[in-house]
Amino acid sequence: MNSTETDSASRTGQMHAFNGDASSMDRKRLVALSLGALGVVFGDIGTSPLYAISSSFYGGYGLSTTPENVLGVISLVFWSLIIIVCIKYQLFVLRADNKGEGGILALLASLDPWRTRRSRRSRILIALGIFGAALLYGDGMITPAISVLSAVEGLQVAIPSLDRGVILLITVAVLVGLFVFQKGGTKRVGFVFGPIMVLWFAVISILGLLAIIRYPAVLAAANPVYALHFIFHHGFADIVVLGAVFLCVTGAEALYADIGHFGKLPIRLSWFIYVMPALMLNYFGQGAAILANPGRSTQQLFYNLVPNSGWFLYPLVILATAATVIASQAVISGAFSLMGQAIQFGQSPRLTIVRTSPDQEGQIYIPSLNWILMLATIAIVLGFRTSDNLAAAYGVAVSSTMLITTMLLFLAMRDRWHWNIAVIIPVIGSFCVVDLMFFLANIFKIWDGGWLPLLVAVIGFTIMSTWSTGRQNLIDRLRTITEPLDVFLERIRIEQPVRVRGTGIFMTAPNLGTPPMLQHHLEHNQVLHAQVVLLTVLTEDVPFVHPSHRLEVEKLDQGFFRVLVHYGFMQIPNVPRALRRAKDLGLVIDPETVTYYIGRETLVPTKQVPGMMAWREKLFVFMSRNAIRATDFYQIPPDRTVELGIRMGFAEIRRAGHPPPPISRL
Repeated sequence: MNSTETDSASRTGQMHAFNGDASSMDRKRLVALSLGALGVVFGDIGTSPLYAISSSFYGGYGLSTTPENVLGVISLVFWSLIIIVCIKYQLFVLRADNKGEGGILALLASLDPWRTRRSRRSRILIALGIFGAALLYGDGMITPAISVLSAVEGLQVAIPSLDRGVILLITVAVLVGLFVFQKGGTKRVGFVFGPIMVLWFAVISILGLLAIIRYPAVLAAANPVYALHFIFHHGFADIVVLGAVFLCVTGAEALYADIGHFGKLPIRLSWFIYVMPALMLNYFGQGAAILANPGRSTQQLFYNLVPNSGWFLYPLVILATAATVIASQAVISGAFSLMGQAIQFGQSPRLTIVRTSPDQEGQIYIPSLNWILMLATIAIVLGFRTSDNLAAAYGVAVSSTMLITTMLLFLAMRDRWHWNIAVIIPVIGSFCVVDLMFFLANIFKIWDGGWLPLLVAVIGFTIMSTWSTGRQNLIDRLRTITEPLDVFLERIRIEQPVRVRGTGIFMTAPNLGTPPMLQHHLEHNQVLHAQVVLLTVLTEDVPFVHPSHRLEVEKLDQGFFRVLVHYGFMQIPNVPRALRRAKDLGLVIDPETVTYYIGRETLVPTKQVPGMMAWREKLFVFMSRNAIRATDFYQIPPDRTVELGIRMGFAEIRRAGHPPPPISRL
């Protein structure tokens, strides 16, 4: 990483100053960030009590409600939260931030595989990271469905005769409202999320505590012997219930993904002081409710905690629905952020990205992804119909992502932190044992619905890998036919084409030589601007690049300049704004006389493309035709832009390497 990136990284650290020690953070800000974390980070894991324990007994596992089974399941939940959330994520994974940002793509970027993407190690790393990211899109579809549906199902406890169609109708209405709301951004109502979740965790704590008071013997489940006894003394059919137990930790990945918004300290304080005790009380309370009434149905076990199923059920359903909407909001926002990062890394076609907050880089809205998620989520609700059926599909994606995160964490410990391998192996080995145990348990859900997130992941991975491979193949082949820049400049010096007033900016890929659009323009128009800028936009492996380190300007011969524009993977490019600083580096660009030249290749499929199967080439061509224009993505004024189109196939690119025609002087 060059000095520019290093300096910008230090400034990024200043932007995320709340990641420091408590001594550097005033108490008021710490409380505000901790409250915000309650409203965003812990929504998913905080609403798991609605379905996790109930699925273990009432779902398709058929587990009997004997005291040994109940204490075993509660003990497994307790120690899963301790090992996975408290130890793995809070103590280790949160350390693997990328200049203050978290998430699987941020972790992948910190390992810098794109710099040497041709090596086998880099290709494997990129494939793992991209597949892990694709898995989270499946999670983004299932989380709103199971969360909202399980909350609304509480009405059936209050009104047993209520028709299932009414439950589904209410759920769909809530989901439609949730996705329609996305275009307005979350900032305007963000301040209410925290207090609602504070109330939610307080209520589930009280409900759990009341049940524990009635049957305190359930506290024995804190002894890990019950968890171990369950694992080693049950048959295979009972062990797969770990897939349901895993539902209690499905929101752990959000702790890592959201550290850029809130910081590590607020997330850790919120978890250890407030969220974890509330979850533990409620899970133990649900276990106590089963032990106190072993013959009672475990369906909607969470709502059965309400004493005598009285009037409090209705406000509890409303509160649970609000909490699940908040949980879903966090997952949807995370999907937007993930897609934005994938686009910046060149792993996805360019899509329309709307910033919903002028002062928060991470708050974005992607319309096309939003509507895809909405339709998929509604279809999932109507297809699975109950939260218990959905529980069978839930967990496969998250358990797979957690396993991939552990693999990448190993590389971070070895290559970034330079830990001794004697320390790394027992730590990562312990995490792998737990991750593999849950992964294998979830794999057996595939035929009951677990195929859904895997299918979404395969589709997402295919799209992203095809786009990345196609773009790289296209750029590589263009490099073989473009004229070396020094040769082109020598031709300009000798043949002296007509130069006109103003600045011509040609966008180009890095290390491409003479941009094909520049050659195309000169060949057909026989004229050049007095000042020509070869502009390349680069995405760095850091989340933010400070504006003072945005540009690099290199003065070439014959009035040519090479300009590199650096952005972090969490930033949305704005080329005209970035070029305003060019005058400080010796390049004066008059916005009234500037013209941007954008190449738009119209690709057609060919019969043979090395490195790509025919169907993948057709998919890449389809995505290229439907990606948004570079002018929109880079926020370039359309009235200052000239698009030069070339129709070509990959085979034509290979055959197009003929000498350029001479320049005519007018």
